[in-house]
Amino acid sequence: MLPAAKPRKGPREEGDEPEGDREDFTTVGKGGKTYSFTAANVFKTLAAVQESRGRKNTDRAENVKILEKLLEVAATPYSRILVLLALIAARFDYNTAVSAYMPIDMWLATQSNLDELISVVATNQGYVIQEVVTVEYDELQERTPETEKGPVLIRGSIISSVDRLDEEFTKSLQNIDPHGTEYLDRLKHSMELYKTICCVQLYYENKGHPDAVVRAVMRRVEHIYSKPDAVVQALENAAATSLTTLTLPQPISTLESCGSTKNLVRTLCVKLYNTDNSFLRTRAILCHIYHHALHNDFYTARDMLFMSRLGDSIHNADVGTQVLYNRAVVQLGLCAFRCGLIREAQSTLQDIFTTQRVKELLAQGVHQAKYGSNLTPEQERAERARQLPFHLHINTELLEAAFLVSSMLVEIPLLASIDNEEQKRKAVSKPFRRLLDFADRQVFTGPPESTRDHIMQASKALQEGQWEKARDLILGIKIWSLMPEEKSVKEMLVRRIQEEGLRTYLFTNSAYYTSLSLPLLAATFSLPQKTVSSIISRMIWSEELSASLDHVASPDGSGSKIPVVLFHRVELNRLQQLAQTLADKVNTMVEANEKALDTKFGGSLGGAGGWGDGDRKVGGEGDGKRSERTSRGARGGRGGLSHRGSRFAQGLGNRMDGVGARNR
Repeated sequence: MLPAAKPRKGPREEGDEPEGDREDFTTVGKGGKTYSFTAANVFKTLAAVQESRGRKNTDRAENVKILEKLLEVAATPYSRILVLLALIAARFDYNTAVSAYMPIDMWLATQSNLDELISVVATNQGYVIQEVVTVEYDELQERTPETEKGPVLIRGSIISSVDRLDEEFTKSLQNIDPHGTEYLDRLKHSMELYKTICCVQLYYENKGHPDAVVRAVMRRVEHIYSKPDAVVQALENAAATSLTTLTLPQPISTLESCGSTKNLVRTLCVKLYNTDNSFLRTRAILCHIYHHALHNDFYTARDMLFMSRLGDSIHNADVGTQVLYNRAVVQLGLCAFRCGLIREAQSTLQDIFTTQRVKELLAQGVHQAKYGSNLTPEQERAERARQLPFHLHINTELLEAAFLVSSMLVEIPLLASIDNEEQKRKAVSKPFRRLLDFADRQVFTGPPESTRDHIMQASKALQEGQWEKARDLILGIKIWSLMPEEKSVKEMLVRRIQEEGLRTYLFTNSAYYTSLSLPLLAATFSLPQKTVSSIISRMIWSEELSASLDHVASPDGSGSKIPVVLFHRVELNRLQQLAQTLADKVNTMVEANEKALDTKFGGSLGGAGGWGDGDRKVGGEGDGKRSERTSRGARGGRGGLSHRGSRFAQGLGNRMDGVGARNR
């Protein structure tokens, strides 16, 4: 008896047609399941795919292909909406690894499906997609507004898909080499993503879903708050083209309707301020502060930071919000530097440079421990996952240059004005003082190579009265080319070096002169005589210099009088010196006691849970004292942002340690 012939496995010849049409055949999937791709069987096939979702050994790529074929045969709006929702979810399920990112071609396909879904629901307004649907319905039956006698409610979430799409975009930028062309090509897709976000906002504005609207607005703000005006204008122009394709009556805020990027960001942030979600309100005000600082509006950004009182509660926020807070304060320091507010810039940037973890606090690098990492693998993965994409980084070398130059202009005149060695050890900027002490201990000093070398040698030249050499060294730093408005910043630095050089010269040499001619000082430091007179008058008024301005006869015998500064030597007797030393020691003891109390009660001065809460008495007495301290810190000599409102989230998720620098 001969065995039965085995079926042929090779390719079918062109002439070998099966009995009947090819449309009678169904696709056999994994496990022997059959799928029929016809308009009548869309719901049945969709239910079978949904049933296999999440099961073990499910072929996710096969499910995506099946849903793509279903989308081609779906004829009604209801069936297309269901298939699109399932297809978008299946694409997000394709990659199960937490650290890996979605393939770019699949991300683009998902973004295209999401745009198609928005177009379908915007065109057919009788169908509404929302997260919570209390009415039970049969997903295997066709539903229309006529059969439902009203809008057809479909269970799903467009805004959640937008959130996930944005997160996958950020994750891809984190994993792509930022120095290659692939990163630039991927960054161009942000325009398509921004158009999708704007379309989603427009859809929810017309449907009256305020919770979804503020989530879309927050995504939109996060895409534009840190970008230059030219980039924002390109994004808005592309979004305006997409918005015209949606036939929805109620418009949304655009760059064209607002007139400028500052007005656009303000309009979007005000919408977020009115929401009940404290998380979105906090992030909105930080983005708004950052945007004001980016446009050199220092005083507005500073006042917003003070009035928000975020410095007192930021340690309770999530890690991402703490990073955004650090970025906003750092950008505020750079804004003060660009505006010529050197003391404010130094006091603002002081806190973050004191920690010596600048990159980690800005989410631009992982902390590298000197003797091995103390982080667990899970913590290290979480820390890497929160890193910002490269195009959002703040240049840390430029940041360091701004901080060290500001510290030089503040610290060098202060060092020259102090005669007591004990007072000299009390540095305004400890990071700068450490670098300066290290440079002083060097036996041989070669030509400057790094930014630090330029600034340290400029500091030495400024101490010696060689302001021209200090100017050339500071202007020779190459990193200034990355500073916006480079020319005006350099002009400001030259002017400030001349002024601080004059102050340092007067502090250093006042003990050796009885008088100095103002025209001579003006010629020495290349300053107008009015400016020299103004600087000296300010020093006399603030009791930094024991001197007076007067006019004396010209030594050439012409009878004319020239303006001079007369120095008054004030020497402390032994009793006064001891009293001053005692006062300094008592002040040091008080500060040590306050720090010990802060450590004991587990809170920072004036913060929640700290001993400073005892100031809050009935009738607002404590609040009055606190506001008085805050206003005095904002207007005082080195006020700036040095009081407790400028503390940094040093722990990145942990409770912040220490107290912000105080006004002295």
